Amino acid sequence: MLVDSHCHLDFPDFAPELDAVVARARAAGVGCMLTISTRVRQFDRYRAIAEAYPDVFFTVGTHPHQAAEEPDVTEAEIVALAAHPRCVGIGEAGLDYHYGYSPKDVSERVFRTHIGAARTTGLPLVIHAREADDDMIAILEDETGKGAFKAVLHCFSSGAELARVGVRLGLYVSFSGILTFKKSEEIRAIAAEVPMDRLLVETDAPFLAPLPHRGKRNEPAFVARTNAVLADVKGVSAEAMAQATTENFFRLFSKAERPAQAASAA
Repeated sequence: MLVDSHCHLDFPDFAPELDAVVARARAAGVGCMLTISTRVRQFDRYRAIAEAYPDVFFTVGTHPHQAAEEPDVTEAEIVALAAHPRCVGIGEAGLDYHYGYSPKDVSERVFRTHIGAARTTGLPLVIHAREADDDMIAILEDETGKGAFKAVLHCFSSGAELARVGVRLGLYVSFSGILTFKKSEEIRAIAAEVPMDRLLVETDAPFLAPLPHRGKRNEPAFVARTNAVLADVKGVSAEAMAQATTENFFRLFSKAERPAQAASAA
């Protein structure tokens, strides 16, 4: 089976046919999907989706684009919401300097709040990092020094040094459809360096559809294509990569209940 470790099933792109989107994912061998929070205050939306589909879990957190909308969300609030049985992670949270939707100091404060929630709950933090490598490295090293926490660098599109630091600090690295793009040689080279036991695959749907679907709406079924390209990069079969990334997902997101068929296969 495959796992889409990062998608946004609450986005309006999927509203007219969410049942069909989930069904297509299942038909493509995707046995588990993680729908990701972008706003803590929209918690009920993610919860409703995860409660509607037994193979969908969710996270709670504030995306860096929305950090200025939710600057006052507290660690205690995140921790309390994360107690829901189908909430298996914190985030996504982090730094994004590409658009600058939130001031850097606000983004950093909100990000550190989420790190605290991840440390307190023991749930993994889903980290968003875009064009912020130096500050991200500094924060991760500083916060890890205060106490370990689990995390994944999602939709990796940063430089090699951030990936190396992340692996050294115990983080996982997740690759999206960007890995399949013709001009992503650098990202594929970084993926080749990441140890097999730290790799995840994702869609970030509805964004970043992999080739040959680029330019179209992405959906969880397409994670199979990213998995196949990652397998080529690592020199293993698609089946071996699917097994590795699935095992890695359930090791990192240990609160997520493994589907019965995957548990029996393991």
